[in-house]
Amino acid sequence: MPNLPPIRMSALFLRTLRDDPADADVASHRLLVRAGYVRRAAPGIFSWLPLGWMVLRNVEGIVREEMNRAGFQEVHFPALLPREPYEATGRWSEYGDNLFRLQDRRGADYLLGPTHEEMFTLLVKDICTSYKDLPLSIYQIQTKYRDEARPRAGLLRGREFVMKDSYSFDLDREGLQASYDAHREAYIRTFDRLGLPYVIVAATSGAMGGSASEEFLAPLDAGEDTFASCPACGYAANTEAVRTAVPGGSASAEAGGAPAAHAEAGGAPAAHAEDTPGTPTIQTLVDELNARVDLQRSDRPWAAADTLKNVLVMLIRPDGTTEPLAIGLPGDRELDLKRLEAQVAPARVTAFGDADFASRPRLVKGYIGPGSLGQARGMRYLVDPRVVDGSAWVTGADVAGRHVIGLVAGRDFRADGTIDAAEVRDGDPCPECGAGLVLRRGIEIGHIFQLGSKYAEALGLAVAGPGGRPVVVTMGSYGIGVSRAVAAIAESTLDDRGLCWPREVAPADVHLVAAGKDRSVAEFADRVAADLSQEGIRVLYDDRSDVSAGVKFKDAELIGVPTVVVVGKGLAGGVVEVRDRPSGATDLVPAAEIARHLVALCRPGLRV
Repeated sequence: MPNLPPIRMSALFLRTLRDDPADADVASHRLLVRAGYVRRAAPGIFSWLPLGWMVLRNVEGIVREEMNRAGFQEVHFPALLPREPYEATGRWSEYGDNLFRLQDRRGADYLLGPTHEEMFTLLVKDICTSYKDLPLSIYQIQTKYRDEARPRAGLLRGREFVMKDSYSFDLDREGLQASYDAHREAYIRTFDRLGLPYVIVAATSGAMGGSASEEFLAPLDAGEDTFASCPACGYAANTEAVRTAVPGGSASAEAGGAPAAHAEAGGAPAAHAEDTPGTPTIQTLVDELNARVDLQRSDRPWAAADTLKNVLVMLIRPDGTTEPLAIGLPGDRELDLKRLEAQVAPARVTAFGDADFASRPRLVKGYIGPGSLGQARGMRYLVDPRVVDGSAWVTGADVAGRHVIGLVAGRDFRADGTIDAAEVRDGDPCPECGAGLVLRRGIEIGHIFQLGSKYAEALGLAVAGPGGRPVVVTMGSYGIGVSRAVAAIAESTLDDRGLCWPREVAPADVHLVAAGKDRSVAEFADRVAADLSQEGIRVLYDDRSDVSAGVKFKDAELIGVPTVVVVGKGLAGGVVEVRDRPSGATDLVPAAEIARHLVALCRPGLRV
C-alpha cells in the first residue's frame, strides 16, 4: 500500500499518561488508557482515539479477510431492533435485565441488539425459498449492546462492544456439521494471524440454545472464564461444561463420598438416624462423627466427602414465575453458581431465603435430607453425578440435631436426575482418561454453536426440499469479540514497559523517533519517514520538538509499535538505532541502508 503518509505525533490527537487511571483493574485497561488508545465515556463504554481505532480496524480487517476467505458473505443489520422477532423466540423476556429496551415516540418497543439470530433468520426467510439456496453462511461486524450489571476490565466486559457474528443455514445436520467445521477452521486461522494464544474448549450453549458448543479462550489471568484441561489426553472444557467423572467400583457401606468408599446397595447395612446436636454445618458434623466412639469408622476418619449436603435455591423463569430447586452434592464441594446457571438457563438463580423456608416447614435448615425433597414433595431434587446408585452417605434426617448414617442412593432414596453444578478443582479426574485436570483462567475471544432449528421453527424459516416438501432450516451461530480481542492481544503481549503489539494489528510498522536538537537529525528522520511511506510502511513519526528524548523513548515503549527506530547521536557516526520492541534487542544499522533494512524487516500486510 504505497504513499501512506506518516502519522506525525506533533499533530496526532494523543495524550499519554504517566499514572494509571483509578478505575482500571487489569493491565490492558491501564495501558490502553495511558498510551492514548481509548478513553472511558461511561461505565463499560469507551471512546476510541486514533491509535486505538487503527488497532481495532486492523483486527477487524483480519477477521473480515478470514471470513471472506472461507466463502462467507458480509451483511449489515441495524443495531436498533423491533421487539416482535425477539418476542417470537422468547428472548425479549429471557435476556432479562441484560437487554437495553426502549420505546419510540409512538410507544412501540425496541431494543439495542445484543445479538442478531432473529434478524439473520428473518432475512434468510425473506430471500431463500429452495434447498438450492443452501448452504449459506453470512456475517456482520457490528456494535452490540448488553446492560452488564458490573462492567469491568476495560474492553473485556463492557456494555457496548464490537462483535463479528455469523450464521450458517443448512438443510440437515450433516450440512450444519460441515458449516460448523468451516467456521472452526476460519477461527483458527484468524486467531493465529492475530497473534493470540488460544485454547479450544467445550462449552455450554446457555441462552443461545442448541447442541454442540465450543469456546476459543485466550489463557490469560485477566480472564473471567475458568477452564479445565487435561495434559494427558488433551480434553479441555470451560468449567461450566466440565463433565464430572462418575466414580465406579464398590467398597465399604459405611460411607459413600470419599474415594473408593461406595457401597453396593444389596449388601449395605440399613441406614440409621443418630442424634448429632449442634451440627448444622459440614465441619461440625464431621467433628462430631469423629469425636464419638460409637460412630467412628474402622478404616479411617470421617471426611467432608462422606457427607451429602442439600443446597436449596430459587429459580426465576423469564416469565417471572419461580421454582424451588434442591441440589445434593458431596459435603466437600461448594455449589458453583456459574455452572448451575449454565445448566438452568434461561432461568436465573437466587438465594433460598427465610420466607421460602417459612413457607415450607418440613425443611429444617442445616439438617435437610433427601426424605423431604423430590418432585413428589413439591421440590425438584437433582444430585451431583458422584452420588451414584450404591453409594452411602451421611446426610440430614429432616429433624433438628439429627443425621442419617449409611443412606444408600438408589436403595433409600432416588433423585429426580443429576446436575453438574459443583465446583471443579485442580486435580479432579479427567472425564476422558482419569488423569488430573489443570485449571486456568481465560478470556473468551470466540464462541461457536450448533443452534439446530430453534430459531428457524420459532420464526418459520423453511425452504422447499428436493422433493418439494418444506424443510425447516438448521442453523449455526459463530461469534468473535473484535473489541475484546484488542484487549486480549494487549494482555498477552504487554510487559512492564507498556504495550507490545504484533505487527499485523499494531497502529504502525515503525515508530520513528527523532532524538536530538541538531537540524540534521530532523532532516534525516524526515527523509526516512518519506522513504518508508513510499514503500507502504506505516510510520508513526515522533517529530515533536517540545519534548525531550527521554519522554519520546518512554512514549515509544508505552505505545508498543513492534519496531522502534531512533535517529539520534549515532547519526554523526553514520548509524541509526533499530530496537525490537518485544525483545528489547537493539541493532545499529548504517544510515544509508536504513530504509531498505526496515522494508525487509516489516514485510507489511494489510493496513488501514
